[in-house]
Amino acid sequence: MATSKDSSTPVATPAADSIAPGGGGPVNPAALTIEQMARMLAVPEEKVHAHVAAGAPVGADGTVNLVNYAAWLNRRLKELDGD
Repeated sequence: MATSKDSSTPVATPAADSIAPGGGGPVNPAALTIEQMARMLAVPEEKVHAHVAAGAPVGADGTVNLVNYAAWLNRRLKELDGD
């Protein structure tokens, strides 16, 4: 970790292996690409594409909101489980 020049408090630095396209930029969890979502969840991209085809919510620009996607997955699991 890097330290601030004016104090000894540690300051977090972005990881070099960030999931943002091109490496080290921040990502917006409210607008992830399908590739970013798959990498974040450590699942194949095809799985996220299949979920979108099955009705997972996506924005007009094709991005996926992490919270909405998680809620959709939770509802699907409840439907399949019968609870």
